[in-house]
Amino acid sequence: MATTSATRIRNIMYLTGQHPVVPDDASLTRPITHVALAFMNSNTFNRRGHSSSWPIFISVEEVRSKFHPGTKIMIAIGGWGDTDGFDTAARTDESRARFARNVADMVRDTALTGVDIRLGNIPGEPPDGCQVIVVETNTAQWQRRSYKKVPNEAKAWEVTAYPLLLAEIRKALGPTKLMSAAVPGIPRDMLAFTAATVPQVMGSLDFLNVMTYDLMNRRDNVTKHHTGVQPSLEAIDAYIANGAPADKINLGFAFYVKYFRTEGKSCAEHPIGCPTGLMEDPETGADLGKTGGFSWHDRVPEDVKESFEKALNQSLWWTFDTPEAVARKFSLIVQEKKLGGVFAWGLGEDAPDFARLKALNAGVEHLAKLKDEL
Repeated sequence: MATTSATRIRNIMYLTGQHPVVPDDASLTRPITHVALAFMNSNTFNRRGHSSSWPIFISVEEVRSKFHPGTKIMIAIGGWGDTDGFDTAARTDESRARFARNVADMVRDTALTGVDIRLGNIPGEPPDGCQVIVVETNTAQWQRRSYKKVPNEAKAWEVTAYPLLLAEIRKALGPTKLMSAAVPGIPRDMLAFTAATVPQVMGSLDFLNVMTYDLMNRRDNVTKHHTGVQPSLEAIDAYIANGAPADKINLGFAFYVKYFRTEGKSCAEHPIGCPTGLMEDPETGADLGKTGGFSWHDRVPEDVKESFEKALNQSLWWTFDTPEAVARKFSLIVQEKKLGGVFAWGLGEDAPDFARLKALNAGVEHLAKLKDEL
Protein backbone atom coordinates (compact mmCIF):
# COMPACT_ATOMS: atom_id res chain seq x y z
CA MET A 1 0.00 0.00 0.00
CA ALA A 2 1.39 3.40 -0.94
CA THR A 3 2.18 5.74 1.92
CA THR A 4 0.88 9.27 1.94
CA SER A 5 3.31 12.17 1.82
CA ALA A 6 2.26 13.15 5.34
CA THR A 7 3.81 9.96 6.72
CA ARG A 8 7.13 10.31 4.94
CA ILE A 9 8.51 13.18 6.98
CA ARG A 10 8.17 12.85 10.74
CA ASN A 11 6.70 15.97 12.33
CA ILE A 12 6.86 15.45 16.09
CA MET A 13 5.53 17.81 18.73
CA TYR A 14 6.30 17.57 22.43
CA LEU A 15 3.18 18.45 24.42
CA THR A 16 4.27 19.61 27.84
CA GLY A 17 2.58 19.74 31.21
CA GLN A 18 3.65 23.39 31.49
CA HIS A 19 1.84 24.42 28.29
CA PRO A 20 -0.66 21.70 27.26
CA VAL A 21 -2.11 23.93 24.55
CA VAL A 22 -3.25 22.50 21.21
CA PRO A 23 -4.44 24.75 18.35
CA ASP A 24 -8.13 24.55 17.55
CA ASP A 25 -7.41 24.93 13.84
CA ALA A 26 -7.32 21.39 12.40
CA SER A 27 -5.15 22.56 9.50
CA LEU A 28 -2.36 23.19 12.02
CA THR A 29 -2.60 19.82 13.74
CA ARG A 30 -3.19 17.67 10.65
CA PRO A 31 0.50 17.73 9.48
CA ILE A 32 1.68 16.56 12.93
CA THR A 33 2.61 12.88 12.78
CA HIS A 34 3.64 12.23 16.40
CA VAL A 35 2.93 13.79 19.79
CA ALA A 36 5.24 13.10 22.73
CA LEU A 37 3.78 13.89 26.16
CA ALA A 38 6.40 15.31 28.52
CA PHE A 39 7.25 14.00 30.99
CA MET A 40 6.92 10.91 33.16
CA ASN A 41 9.45 10.52 35.95
CA SER A 42 11.87 7.68 35.29
CA ASN A 43 11.59 6.31 38.83
CA THR A 44 7.96 5.42 38.13
CA PHE A 45 9.16 2.32 36.30
CA ASN A 46 11.37 0.88 39.03
CA ARG A 47 8.46 -0.11 41.24
CA ARG A 48 7.72 -3.73 42.01
CA GLY A 49 4.35 -5.25 41.29
CA HIS A 50 1.79 -4.25 38.69
CA SER A 51 -0.43 -1.20 38.85
CA SER A 52 -2.74 0.12 36.17
CA SER A 53 -2.45 3.67 37.53
CA TRP A 54 0.09 5.79 35.67
CA PRO A 55 0.80 9.47 36.50
CA ILE A 56 0.37 11.23 33.15
CA PHE A 57 -0.57 14.91 33.28
CA ILE A 58 -3.27 14.46 30.65
CA SER A 59 -5.24 11.43 29.52
CA VAL A 60 -4.18 9.77 26.30
CA GLU A 61 -7.81 9.74 25.17
CA GLU A 62 -8.05 13.51 25.54
CA VAL A 63 -4.84 14.00 23.58
CA ARG A 64 -6.03 11.74 20.76
CA SER A 65 -9.24 13.73 20.49
CA LYS A 66 -7.26 16.90 19.76
CA PHE A 67 -5.27 15.52 16.82
CA HIS A 68 -5.92 14.02 13.42
CA PRO A 69 -6.80 10.28 13.44
CA GLY A 70 -3.67 8.21 13.07
CA THR A 71 -1.39 10.62 14.94
CA LYS A 72 1.08 8.60 17.02
CA ILE A 73 0.86 9.41 20.74
CA MET A 74 4.01 8.69 22.76
CA ILE A 75 5.28 9.58 26.21
CA ALA A 76 8.69 11.01 27.10
CA ILE A 77 10.37 9.37 30.10
CA GLY A 78 12.97 11.35 32.03
CA GLY A 79 14.19 14.80 31.09
CA TRP A 80 15.12 18.03 32.89
CA GLY A 81 17.70 16.39 35.11
CA ASP A 82 15.66 13.28 35.90
CA THR A 83 18.46 10.71 36.13
CA ASP A 84 17.99 8.73 39.33
CA GLY A 85 15.40 6.34 37.91
CA PHE A 86 17.58 5.48 34.95
CA ASP A 87 20.60 4.98 37.19
CA THR A 88 18.64 2.51 39.31
CA ALA A 89 17.18 0.74 36.30
CA ALA A 90 20.39 0.30 34.31
CA ARG A 91 22.51 -1.40 36.99
CA THR A 92 21.61 -5.09 36.71
CA ASP A 93 19.87 -7.56 34.42
CA GLU A 94 17.04 -7.78 36.94
CA SER A 95 16.57 -4.02 37.32
CA ARG A 96 16.64 -3.50 33.55
CA ALA A 97 14.03 -6.20 33.03
CA ARG A 98 11.78 -4.75 35.76
CA PHE A 99 12.00 -1.23 34.33
CA ALA A 100 11.30 -2.47 30.79
CA ARG A 101 8.36 -4.58 31.91
CA ASN A 102 6.78 -1.61 33.67
CA VAL A 103 7.28 0.60 30.62
CA ALA A 104 5.57 -2.00 28.44
CA ASP A 105 2.72 -2.33 30.94
CA MET A 106 2.23 1.44 30.97
CA VAL A 107 2.14 1.61 27.16
CA ARG A 108 -0.41 -1.19 27.07
CA ASP A 109 -2.58 0.17 29.88
CA THR A 110 -2.73 3.69 28.44
CA ALA A 111 -2.98 2.68 24.75
CA LEU A 112 0.07 4.75 23.84
CA THR A 113 1.91 4.22 20.57
CA GLY A 114 5.33 4.19 22.18
CA VAL A 115 7.94 5.91 24.35
CA ASP A 116 10.66 8.53 24.03
CA ILE A 117 13.63 7.97 26.34
CA ARG A 118 15.48 11.13 27.38
CA LEU A 119 19.10 10.05 26.97
CA GLY A 120 20.45 13.58 27.33
CA ASN A 121 21.21 12.87 30.97
CA ILE A 122 23.86 10.17 30.63
CA PRO A 123 27.53 11.21 30.98
CA GLY A 124 28.38 14.35 29.08
CA GLU A 125 25.36 16.58 29.54
CA PRO A 126 24.84 18.38 32.81
CA PRO A 127 21.27 19.75 32.73
CA ASP A 128 22.37 23.33 33.12
CA GLY A 129 19.41 25.39 32.14
CA CYS A 130 18.46 23.69 28.90
CA GLN A 131 14.64 24.03 28.82
CA VAL A 132 14.27 27.16 30.96
CA ILE A 133 10.91 28.15 29.57
CA VAL A 134 8.56 28.43 32.52
CA VAL A 135 8.53 32.01 33.76
CA GLU A 136 6.32 31.47 36.77
CA THR A 137 8.61 28.87 38.32
CA ASN A 138 12.04 29.13 39.84
CA THR A 139 14.03 27.81 36.91
CA ALA A 140 16.79 26.52 39.17
CA GLN A 141 14.52 24.17 41.08
CA TRP A 142 14.59 21.23 38.70
CA GLN A 143 18.23 21.42 37.69
CA ARG A 144 20.47 18.56 38.74
CA ARG A 145 23.55 20.26 40.17
CA SER A 146 25.37 17.07 41.07
CA TYR A 147 27.38 16.95 37.85
CA LYS A 148 30.01 19.15 39.53
CA LYS A 149 30.15 16.75 42.48
CA VAL A 150 29.69 13.50 40.55
CA PRO A 151 32.14 13.63 37.64
CA ASN A 152 31.58 11.77 34.39
CA GLU A 153 34.17 9.19 35.45
CA ALA A 154 31.86 8.08 38.26
CA LYS A 155 29.03 7.61 35.80
CA ALA A 156 31.06 6.00 33.02
CA TRP A 157 29.39 2.63 33.65
CA GLU A 158 26.16 4.10 32.25
CA VAL A 159 27.69 4.36 28.78
CA THR A 160 27.68 0.56 28.56
CA ALA A 161 24.58 -0.05 30.65
CA TYR A 162 22.16 2.31 28.92
CA PRO A 163 22.23 0.55 25.53
CA LEU A 164 21.43 -2.65 27.44
CA LEU A 165 18.50 -0.91 29.13
CA LEU A 166 17.21 0.32 25.77
CA ALA A 167 17.48 -3.17 24.32
CA GLU A 168 15.49 -4.56 27.25
CA ILE A 169 12.78 -1.92 26.76
CA ARG A 170 12.59 -2.72 23.05
CA LYS A 171 12.27 -6.41 23.85
CA ALA A 172 9.43 -5.74 26.30
CA LEU A 173 7.61 -3.36 23.96
CA GLY A 174 7.84 -5.69 20.98
CA PRO A 175 8.30 -4.67 17.36
CA THR A 176 5.00 -2.84 16.82
CA LYS A 177 5.41 -0.08 19.41
CA LEU A 178 7.52 2.99 18.70
CA MET A 179 10.65 3.79 20.64
CA SER A 180 12.78 6.91 20.29
CA ALA A 181 15.42 8.74 22.27
CA ALA A 182 16.28 12.41 22.75
CA VAL A 183 20.01 13.09 22.73
CA PRO A 184 22.26 16.14 23.27
CA GLY A 185 23.17 18.49 20.45
CA ILE A 186 26.39 19.98 21.86
CA PRO A 187 29.58 18.04 20.97
CA ARG A 188 31.02 18.44 24.48
CA ASP A 189 27.93 16.64 25.77
CA MET A 190 28.19 13.66 23.43
CA LEU A 191 30.79 11.70 25.41
CA ALA A 192 28.48 8.68 25.58
CA PHE A 193 27.61 8.71 21.87
CA THR A 194 30.58 7.22 20.07
CA ALA A 195 31.11 5.05 17.02
CA ALA A 196 30.89 2.08 19.37
CA THR A 197 27.71 3.04 21.24
CA VAL A 198 25.55 4.84 18.65
CA PRO A 199 24.94 1.69 16.54
CA GLN A 200 23.97 -0.17 19.73
CA VAL A 201 21.52 2.58 20.69
CA MET A 202 20.05 2.81 17.20
CA GLY A 203 19.47 -0.94 17.17
CA SER A 204 16.64 -0.40 19.66
CA LEU A 205 15.16 2.81 18.26
CA ASP A 206 12.81 3.82 15.49
CA PHE A 207 14.26 7.32 15.40
CA LEU A 208 16.55 9.73 17.24
CA ASN A 209 15.60 13.26 18.34
CA VAL A 210 18.76 15.39 18.29
CA MET A 211 18.27 18.38 20.59
CA THR A 212 19.70 21.06 18.30
CA TYR A 213 18.68 23.85 20.64
CA ASP A 214 20.05 25.21 23.91
CA LEU A 215 23.35 25.11 22.04
CA MET A 216 24.29 28.09 24.16
CA ASN A 217 23.88 27.61 27.88
CA ARG A 218 25.30 28.89 31.10
CA ARG A 219 28.57 27.01 30.69
CA ASP A 220 29.42 29.35 27.81
CA ASN A 221 31.12 32.72 28.21
CA VAL A 222 30.28 34.47 24.93
CA THR A 223 26.97 34.89 23.15
CA LYS A 224 25.80 32.81 20.18
CA HIS A 225 22.51 31.67 18.72
CA HIS A 226 21.17 28.78 20.79
CA THR A 227 19.68 27.08 17.70
CA GLY A 228 22.28 28.15 15.14
CA VAL A 229 22.48 26.48 11.73
CA GLN A 230 26.20 25.69 11.82
CA PRO A 231 26.27 24.07 15.28
CA SER A 232 23.09 22.17 14.37
CA LEU A 233 24.82 20.81 11.29
CA GLU A 234 27.81 19.82 13.40
CA ALA A 235 25.56 17.91 15.79
CA ILE A 236 23.80 16.04 12.98
CA ASP A 237 27.12 15.26 11.29
CA ALA A 238 28.49 13.85 14.55
CA TYR A 239 25.65 11.36 14.96
CA ILE A 240 25.76 10.32 11.31
CA ALA A 241 29.54 9.86 11.51
CA ASN A 242 29.09 7.64 14.56
CA GLY A 243 26.58 5.36 12.90
CA ALA A 244 23.09 6.88 13.12
CA PRO A 245 21.26 6.53 9.77
CA ALA A 246 20.25 9.98 8.51
CA ASP A 247 16.69 8.87 7.80
CA LYS A 248 16.28 7.94 11.48
CA ILE A 249 17.39 11.35 12.73
CA ASN A 250 15.02 14.22 13.56
CA LEU A 251 16.21 17.82 13.77
CA GLY A 252 15.12 19.73 16.88
CA PHE A 253 13.43 23.15 16.88
CA ALA A 254 12.87 25.45 19.86
CA PHE A 255 9.53 27.21 20.24
CA TYR A 256 10.79 29.50 22.99
CA VAL A 257 13.04 32.47 23.74
CA LYS A 258 16.32 32.57 25.63
CA TYR A 259 18.32 35.50 26.90
CA PHE A 260 21.72 36.02 28.49
CA ARG A 261 22.96 39.02 30.42
CA THR A 262 26.12 40.38 28.81
CA GLU A 263 29.00 42.54 29.97
CA GLY A 264 29.69 45.95 28.45
CA LYS A 265 27.71 48.40 26.33
CA SER A 266 29.41 47.24 23.13
CA CYS A 267 27.15 44.18 23.06
CA ALA A 268 24.28 46.22 21.60
CA GLU A 269 26.38 46.96 18.52
CA HIS A 270 28.16 43.59 18.24
CA PRO A 271 25.92 41.09 20.03
CA ILE A 272 27.37 37.82 18.71
CA GLY A 273 30.51 36.76 20.55
CA CYS A 274 29.92 39.27 23.32
CA PRO A 275 31.31 38.31 26.77
CA THR A 276 28.74 37.11 29.29
CA GLY A 277 30.93 36.68 32.30
CA LEU A 278 30.54 33.76 34.67
CA MET A 279 27.01 32.32 34.51
CA GLU A 280 27.30 29.35 36.87
CA ASP A 281 29.15 28.65 40.07
CA PRO A 282 32.39 26.85 39.10
CA GLU A 283 32.25 24.63 42.18
CA THR A 284 28.56 23.74 42.54
CA GLY A 285 27.21 24.34 39.04
CA ALA A 286 24.50 26.59 40.50
CA ASP A 287 22.81 29.17 38.26
CA LEU A 288 24.13 32.69 38.91
CA GLY A 289 20.99 34.34 37.54
CA LYS A 290 22.41 35.66 34.26
CA THR A 291 20.32 33.58 31.89
CA GLY A 292 16.66 32.80 31.50
CA GLY A 293 13.92 32.09 29.01
CA PHE A 294 10.23 31.81 28.35
CA SER A 295 7.86 30.42 25.79
CA TRP A 296 5.81 32.47 23.37
CA HIS A 297 2.80 31.50 25.46
CA ASP A 298 4.25 32.96 28.67
CA ARG A 299 4.11 36.41 30.17
CA VAL A 300 7.40 38.21 29.50
CA PRO A 301 9.29 38.83 32.78
CA GLU A 302 9.06 42.48 33.78
CA ASP A 303 12.81 42.95 34.23
CA VAL A 304 13.51 42.06 30.59
CA LYS A 305 10.24 43.15 28.96
CA GLU A 306 11.52 46.45 27.55
CA SER A 307 14.61 44.83 26.08
CA PHE A 308 12.58 42.02 24.51
CA GLU A 309 10.18 44.46 22.87
CA LYS A 310 13.16 46.19 21.27
CA ALA A 311 14.64 42.85 20.20
CA LEU A 312 11.52 42.05 18.17
CA ASN A 313 12.16 45.11 16.01
CA GLN A 314 15.93 45.66 16.18
CA SER A 315 19.11 43.62 15.95
CA LEU A 316 19.68 43.45 19.69
CA TRP A 317 21.01 40.36 21.40
CA TRP A 318 18.37 37.79 22.20
CA THR A 319 18.34 34.24 20.90
CA PHE A 320 15.21 32.67 19.40
CA ASP A 321 14.00 31.33 16.08
CA THR A 322 11.72 33.41 13.91
CA PRO A 323 9.41 31.60 11.46
CA GLU A 324 11.86 32.60 8.72
CA ALA A 325 14.72 30.95 10.61
CA VAL A 326 12.63 27.79 11.00
CA ALA A 327 11.99 27.72 7.25
CA ARG A 328 15.68 28.15 6.36
CA LYS A 329 16.71 25.06 8.27
CA PHE A 330 14.72 22.76 6.02
CA SER A 331 16.86 23.37 2.95
CA LEU A 332 20.10 23.93 4.87
CA ILE A 333 19.86 20.94 7.21
CA VAL A 334 16.87 18.60 6.84
CA GLN A 335 16.99 18.40 3.05
CA GLU A 336 20.77 18.71 2.79
CA LYS A 337 21.39 15.85 5.23
CA LYS A 338 18.40 13.77 4.05
CA LEU A 339 16.99 13.56 7.56
CA GLY A 340 13.86 11.59 8.37
CA GLY A 341 12.03 14.31 10.22
CA VAL A 342 11.82 17.18 12.67
CA PHE A 343 10.52 17.78 16.18
CA ALA A 344 9.82 20.79 18.35
CA TRP A 345 9.80 21.66 22.01
CA GLY A 346 7.03 22.29 22.40
CA LEU A 347 3.65 22.70 20.73
CA GLY A 348 1.90 24.77 23.40
CA GLU A 349 4.98 26.92 23.88
CA ASP A 350 4.27 28.46 20.45
CA ALA A 351 0.74 29.55 21.39
CA PRO A 352 -1.30 31.59 20.79
CA ASP A 353 -0.15 32.51 17.27
CA PHE A 354 1.63 29.23 16.42
CA ALA A 355 3.84 31.13 13.95
CA ARG A 356 6.76 28.69 14.23
CA LEU A 357 4.42 25.69 13.96
CA LYS A 358 3.05 27.08 10.70
CA ALA A 359 6.57 27.46 9.33
CA LEU A 360 7.50 23.94 10.48
CA ASN A 361 4.39 22.44 8.90
CA ALA A 362 5.08 24.25 5.64
CA GLY A 363 8.64 22.92 5.57
CA VAL A 364 7.49 19.36 6.23
CA GLU A 365 4.84 19.54 3.51
CA HIS A 366 7.31 21.00 1.01
CA LEU A 367 9.83 18.22 1.62
CA ALA A 368 7.08 15.61 1.36
CA LYS A 369 6.13 16.97 -2.09
CA LEU A 370 9.76 16.87 -3.17
CA LYS A 371 9.94 13.21 -2.14
CA ASP A 372 6.76 12.44 -4.07
CA GLU A 373 8.33 13.93 -7.19
CA LEU A 374 11.43 11.72 -6.98
